[in-house]
Amino acid sequence: MAKFTEEEQTLRGIERRFNKGVVQYGLIEEGDKILIGLSGGKDSLALVELLGKRAKIFKPRFSVVAVHVVMKNIPYQSDLEYLKAHTEAFGVPLVVYETSFDPTTDTRKSPCFLCSWNRRKALFTVAKEQGCNKIALGHHMDDILETLLMNITFQGAFSTMPPKLAMKKFDMTIIRPMCLVHEKDLTELAALHEYRKQVKNCPYESQSSRSDMKGILQQLEAMNPEARYSLWGSMTNVQEELLPDKID
Repeated sequence: MAKFTEEEQTLRGIERRFNKGVVQYGLIEEGDKILIGLSGGKDSLALVELLGKRAKIFKPRFSVVAVHVVMKNIPYQSDLEYLKAHTEAFGVPLVVYETSFDPTTDTRKSPCFLCSWNRRKALFTVAKEQGCNKIALGHHMDDILETLLMNITFQGAFSTMPPKLAMKKFDMTIIRPMCLVHEKDLTELAALHEYRKQVKNCPYESQSSRSDMKGILQQLEAMNPEARYSLWGSMTNVQEELLPDKID
């Protein structure tokens, strides 16, 4: 029996979950042109690697291009030479797009929301300019489950970031090809492939509740090692007859 190195085992596990997510949720179709949102973090670097490899080898045939959005009023020091070298290594062209936002324009929204919203607008702009029909984001299973917990806790809604979301208003589809990939595996991949971390000094980062939800997800897994799979399964196993029935 062939023995695999640590790197090969990590890659095989990630690619297995990646391919399962792509097929199970119908994320890629023949002729797609997909824009990858490349922040420079480990997740988006991994997404470039995984989609770049798949575009060369697998059917259906599709093409990819990456975009790095520079938010000029946030002290995020992007190593553009490194990002360009990384994308080129996997045959993915890179577009750099500069924009900014004013946190005083809407005091009802947090600066984190406004920054995220403006980054998302930039992705749609570049996707249209590049002739793309889909935008791929680097969210993994942990991100999706943490969002589920956040929405239940703070929004009173049973919702999250779906693997595939058709944005009819923009004639664009958002896909999350790493929806079944675990964050710990991506952390290991980043170490094995020596991903270079971008320097981020965001003045609003402490206002996010996501780090708290990471801790809660870890606590749930400490109580039940299968907790993440139970949470994931619950999203397609909604037993309405056992939920409150609101009478108008």
